[in-house]
Amino acid sequence: MSMHMASEAKDQLVERAKRTLPGGTFGNLGPDIIIREGHGARVKDVTGREYIDYLLGSGPMFAGHAHPEVVAAVQEQVARGSTFFANNEHGIALAEAICDAVPCAEKVRYTSSGSEATHYAMRLARAFRGRDKIMKFEGGFHGMGDWALMSMAPQQPGNFPQAIPDTAGVPGVLKGEMLIAPFNDAETAAAMIAEHAHELAGVIVEPLQRLIPPKKGFLAALRKATADHGIPLIFDEIVTGFRFAYGGAQAYYGVVPDLCTLGKIVGGGFPLAAVAGRDDIMKHFDKTRVEAKDFMPQIGTLSGNPVAAVAGLATLKVLRQPGTYERVFETGRTLMAALQKTMDDAGIPARVSGEAPMFEVFFTGDKIENYRDILKADSKKLDRFNALLLERGILKGGTKYYVSIAHGEAEVAETIAAWKDAVKAM
Repeated sequence: MSMHMASEAKDQLVERAKRTLPGGTFGNLGPDIIIREGHGARVKDVTGREYIDYLLGSGPMFAGHAHPEVVAAVQEQVARGSTFFANNEHGIALAEAICDAVPCAEKVRYTSSGSEATHYAMRLARAFRGRDKIMKFEGGFHGMGDWALMSMAPQQPGNFPQAIPDTAGVPGVLKGEMLIAPFNDAETAAAMIAEHAHELAGVIVEPLQRLIPPKKGFLAALRKATADHGIPLIFDEIVTGFRFAYGGAQAYYGVVPDLCTLGKIVGGGFPLAAVAGRDDIMKHFDKTRVEAKDFMPQIGTLSGNPVAAVAGLATLKVLRQPGTYERVFETGRTLMAALQKTMDDAGIPARVSGEAPMFEVFFTGDKIENYRDILKADSKKLDRFNALLLERGILKGGTKYYVSIAHGEAEVAETIAAWKDAVKAM
């Protein structure tokens, strides 16, 4: 098919999507990108154009697209059945692998999405504590549940601890059920925990909030403040789990929560997420171990399905190979340093923020330490930069580069060249 014919075929797909999908999308990336296939660190769209992929399916494809070991495991399982709504040996083995790897994990309960996992983690804290309120941090993303969408991305932040709904359709009464704290402010967070300890069910936090690393001592301060009052600390590791280290961000930063949520990488690119944590909290999922009033039923048609489980197991096997994380961190650090240097050499005020496996550049000369710092950055300039990069064969999300083990020297060199060329065009 000629390039012209391929472009016409793509335009037809875009129009078909607009007729049947709100906004012409699945709610994720814009309607003009339609991906046909991916291999390693690269994807191709329906016109045959190739991109270096820093989107990675929004993070799950840490081992790269269509990794041979993952593909083989999935193909073998699909021929034996996709799901059974009953225990299967692969889901059991994956739970064992999670408990072996993740410091806080004594028990595991599966869901199909990260949004479900964080939803159940907060409910679990309420069941355990017998209290209703959850504290989260302004700008923290914990999925698409009603409670999670409080002060996730407020355009006009209010006074702490007031919660602001980020979407239409959230019941107004929920504003009083979430307490909002500033990320990276250990003193304020600890004071809020102490003040509201009598009504707090739990505290949920991304160990690395979107792209903002925790200040030294911040996570440890949360750990101490919650432990002092017997309040469960929940790490949302949907993104960071198995990405920063084999034991996740809790292993990387050396702070162990009571509960965590896992997703993306742990499902190997298939729908699977999980809540994991202390046995005495997780027992609320087990009706044989708690009174009827304390039991928390959780049912999911595809939870722990064998296809996702074998994909997760195969991915974790790949990640256990010696040198895997060292390579990812070396690649990420090289990219982060080059991106910062590109901006500095061009005289553009910018800050590269994040950790080696995931980062972004913010167009501001100020430090990025909390959500309100990000609001000060020039988002339109970032949109322009992203658009220029897409033209140059770099695919990424609106505010994040994900690095995989498949990104190598060729991808690094081509990416740096694209950054330099895009900056000239700006």
